[in-house]
Amino acid sequence: MNTRFDSYRETTPGRANVGDSPDLLAYYGRLSELGAGALWTVANKIEPWQPVPHSAPMIWRYLDLREAVLRALKLVSPEEAGRRVIYLANPNRQDVAAAVGWLYSGLQVMAPGECASSHRHSASALRFIMEGSGAFTNVDGHKMTLGRNDFVLTPNGTWHEHGVAENGTNCIWQDGLDIPLVNALEAGFYEVHPDLRQAISYPIDESSSMWGSPGLRPAGADWQRRYSPLLKYEWEPTYEALCRYAAVYDGSPFDAIHMDYVNPATGGPVMTTMGASIQMLRPGERTRAHREVGNFVYQCAKGSGWSIINGQRYDWSERDIFVVPSWTYHEHGNSSQTEDTCLFSFHDLPAMRALGLYRQEALGENGGHQPIT
Repeated sequence: MNTRFDSYRETTPGRANVGDSPDLLAYYGRLSELGAGALWTVANKIEPWQPVPHSAPMIWRYLDLREAVLRALKLVSPEEAGRRVIYLANPNRQDVAAAVGWLYSGLQVMAPGECASSHRHSASALRFIMEGSGAFTNVDGHKMTLGRNDFVLTPNGTWHEHGVAENGTNCIWQDGLDIPLVNALEAGFYEVHPDLRQAISYPIDESSSMWGSPGLRPAGADWQRRYSPLLKYEWEPTYEALCRYAAVYDGSPFDAIHMDYVNPATGGPVMTTMGASIQMLRPGERTRAHREVGNFVYQCAKGSGWSIINGQRYDWSERDIFVVPSWTYHEHGNSSQTEDTCLFSFHDLPAMRALGLYRQEALGENGGHQPIT
């Protein structure tokens, strides 16, 4: 018999297990004419036993990409491109411009004296500065100067523009956005500022001055927006916090010295759909394998090391970017016996947690699975 749906049958009680027959195939054809279908023909496919990631683990080596990214400076202007970005394409996600899951990532490059036009969109965005000096961003009138390994927010709905000072150097940073998620929800809007530039409405780096002191917040400050009032998380205090934490804590067996970037007004994630983390692996340290419901884009901010993702080893060094798809076992290791290594990551855990979908699980020594509380 020429079966159309037998491949989705399962013998486990409670799962769809309907064989094909001429009468059923004719019935399915009639349902299709009516713009309908029988759930039992697709139920096992659309309700899998566990998450089935469509993205592949992937690594992009910075030394391989850097020359191509810089070449874009000579081939296209910011005015022509809107944003001069080389995006990272997951080989298993040809349907969308996604690095992993519903997360987009790309490398943006700008030359001294350039400034991209101000715009805003429904997607949330973040930046992690990779190289160069003189970079800046302006978010709703808050202008910030940017340095190596600084982490910057441009939340959804905010006017923002980026550039490099005249006395700066060529700058490259990683962009991270939830564009694929917003488009999957059919909720995307995009606007260009009517003046192409926005005014600077606050003292430069005012956000960091007000909200960037650990453990302190402005007395009487009333911040009601859905994203962090701290728009720039500087590298030096971030690394210092990792070192201080490592001095008194053994670390997580799964993520070593692991800290989240948070909204200082709430203690929650920096934005509603995307979060970010920083972790340190001490010399020779190796983590245990675990998996989570959530997609991760990692960038090596310091040092070098390796990750085993779905059983395959990926060696990485500073500025390399790699991805871990949802519900995929992964572990990390530091290659050096004398120096620490640091990994920056952004992810979709805030969305997963808000929807009640998050869970995590460890790989046991005997190959079994252990829920992590």
